[in-house]
Amino acid sequence: MARDPIGRLLVVRLGSLGDLVHTLPAVAAIRVAHPFAQIDWLVDQPHRELLDLVPVISSTIPLRKATAGGWIQALRELRVRRYDVAVDFQGLIKSAALARLSGARQVVGFDSASARESSAAMFYTARVAAPPEAHVIDRNLAVAARVGAPTDRREFPILPIGSTALEQLREQGVERFALINGGAAWPNKRWPADRFGRLAAWMGERYDLTSVVLWGPGEEDLAAAIVAASEGRAMLAPQTSLSDLVAVAGEAAIMISGDTGPTHVAAALGTPVVWLFGPTSPERNGPWDPSDGVLSRYVTCDCHYQRRCRHDDAGRWCLGSISEADVREAVDRRLGASTKYEVRSTRKGREE
Repeated sequence: MARDPIGRLLVVRLGSLGDLVHTLPAVAAIRVAHPFAQIDWLVDQPHRELLDLVPVISSTIPLRKATAGGWIQALRELRVRRYDVAVDFQGLIKSAALARLSGARQVVGFDSASARESSAAMFYTARVAAPPEAHVIDRNLAVAARVGAPTDRREFPILPIGSTALEQLREQGVERFALINGGAAWPNKRWPADRFGRLAAWMGERYDLTSVVLWGPGEEDLAAAIVAASEGRAMLAPQTSLSDLVAVAGEAAIMISGDTGPTHVAAALGTPVVWLFGPTSPERNGPWDPSDGVLSRYVTCDCHYQRRCRHDDAGRWCLGSISEADVREAVDRRLGASTKYEVRSTRKGREE
């Protein structure tokens, strides 16, 4: 298949935000292998805004609703495009079925041992083995290699655009800032708000950094609790769209967060990150920049990939065993290794 000319190719990766980021290097590699191909991406409607910032994609096709009507609408749009190849990077039955029903002549995906749902493999015409312990980025690159893509590149082609949220921060006099993201879809990934707040106070004292606290739907109270514990060194972020998130994360001196989508966006933009891992594996889901700080309790956690800790005793919660001192040390190391931070510090000093 790699030798066949590909005129039209469909990428299927519906969500989530972090998983979309992890798929970008594979799609960028496909673009290298097929520079003149039409490359479309089928994605859940809420995440389409991120992909609109990715120049290697020709167009995005939204799955507007996860209903029969939503599928029919998307498939009508897909089938008229007559794809040569559809590549499913999600490995679920629903994503595999959409790839197959697109009408593509060839459908590529994971083999039954590698797919998230083993039955998804029956929808593919070409199946790829990808070690389950490998990083998600490398697993996706292995699938992309089936259509001729190189596997030795990790590029994240995201182009920030103008941002109302970033403009609002600048208008409030916020120039150099840390970004804190205390929320996560899984409660098991959320480090305590009071600890984040005290960390913000420490970063303000030590580095003269304002901490901007991100929040999403349903997370404003959590973000407010972080601000309240910060001794005036943190502030709520303006309400952010995905394009706002890209712009703000790209300007941060450092980000501290658990294993969530916004963290992966920041890392893809080259922003220094300190990552807090509990139930998920940093080797599989974590940073690709060796300078980033990783504080992980995955080895000792017995709630792997579970949304909630199954222990009633808070003292046995794996993420809770990451201390404030641990995070402060990781911040010191990461900022010390960050050219991005040093440049901003030098610029600020010259202006003064």
